[in-house]
Amino acid sequence: MNNIKLRHLITIVLIPGFIISLTIACKKYLPEERETIGADSQFTNTVFQPILGRTTVFENNFYKGSTTYPVDFKIINPRRRNGDPAPELTDVFPVTVWKSGEAYTGEEKSMEEIDAKREKQNRNLFEIYPNNGNFVLWSEANSSFMRAMPDSGYVFDVEVSNSGGRRYFRDLKLMPYREQPYAPSGYDAISGQQLTNGVPPSVVSFIKGDTSNRYLSPSDIDVYIRKIVNPLKTHGQSLTFKFLDKDYRYINPAKFTNTNWEGLVHGFNMQKTDSSVSYNVAFPIPLVELRTRYTNANGNMAVVRFGYSRIGFAGSRENAVLGLDFAIYEPGDWEIVFAFKNDNPKFSDD
Repeated sequence: MNNIKLRHLITIVLIPGFIISLTIACKKYLPEERETIGADSQFTNTVFQPILGRTTVFENNFYKGSTTYPVDFKIINPRRRNGDPAPELTDVFPVTVWKSGEAYTGEEKSMEEIDAKREKQNRNLFEIYPNNGNFVLWSEANSSFMRAMPDSGYVFDVEVSNSGGRRYFRDLKLMPYREQPYAPSGYDAISGQQLTNGVPPSVVSFIKGDTSNRYLSPSDIDVYIRKIVNPLKTHGQSLTFKFLDKDYRYINPAKFTNTNWEGLVHGFNMQKTDSSVSYNVAFPIPLVELRTRYTNANGNMAVVRFGYSRIGFAGSRENAVLGLDFAIYEPGDWEIVFAFKNDNPKFSDD
C-alpha cells in the first residue's frame, strides 16, 4: 500500500515537470516569426499632383497588407519622364522646417517666438517619410527650376524594406501644378496664368446698400489679394486690409465697429489708419494645417470677419458681416482689398 502511494506521489510531482520541460523545449525549437514585405502591399496613390510653392504632405498612401512593421521607405531613381536625370529632385536645398518638439500652436505671442520654432535644413525638395510612406513636397520647390504642368513631370521608384527583405514599387509619378501664391484665386491650374483679378468674399450678411437700400450679395463685392511692390525691400512680412467704395475711395476701417481687430489674424504690431489696418505676420498663412482661433475647421484657411451693427427696418438691430476665408503661401508684403463695386455699405441707422 505504501509503495502505491509513493508511486502515485512521484507521478504527481514528475508529470507537471515533464509538461513544463516539454513546453520550454517546444518554444526553444519553434521558428521565430520573420518580418516580411507582403505581396498584397501596395501604394494606393501612384500619381502625386501638388501645387508648387507650398508645402504639401500626402498621407496614408501605403496599404501595408501583410507587410510587418517597422519598415523603411526610400525614394530611388527619381528622373524626368523622358528618362533624363532630375538633379532638382536629387540635390539638397535649404527648406524651412519646424524644429523637433517645437510645434506651432496658434498661441505664439510674437514673430520672434514663431521664428524660434523654425529652422533651415538641407533636404530633398520631394521626400518620403522613412517610417510611414507619407510624401512631402517642400514650399521651396518652384517652377523656375521644377517641371510643372503641362509638362509631364517626373517618375520615381520606392524601395520598401525590413529585416525580412525588400520590394520595389516602380514608376510612381510626380506631376506638379504651377504656383498659385494665394487662395482663393483666379489662377489657371495648368498655365499658371491669372485669369481674374478679384474673387468674391466668403461671407456677406445683412450689408445693406446705401443707395439701392437692398442687401448686398457676394457678387457686389470684389476681393483683391495682391502682393505689394516693396522698392525698399524691407522685412516683407506684412498683411494689410483695405476697403474701397464704388468710387474707389477708401472706407475707414473704424466703421466696422464689431470687428475684433486685435484677434483678426495671427499677427502682431497692428497699425490702424483711416484707410487701412496692417499686421506683421509670418508666412505661409496659415502657418500649418491646424485648427486654431484664426482658421476654419479644417485648419487650411485663415478666416477674417469684419462687422458692424445698425438699426434696420422696424427698429430691428442688424449685425452686418463681411468675411473671407483665405491662404497666402508666398512671403512678402500683401494686402487684401474689399471693393464695393455696385453700392456702398450703409453704416447709418434707417
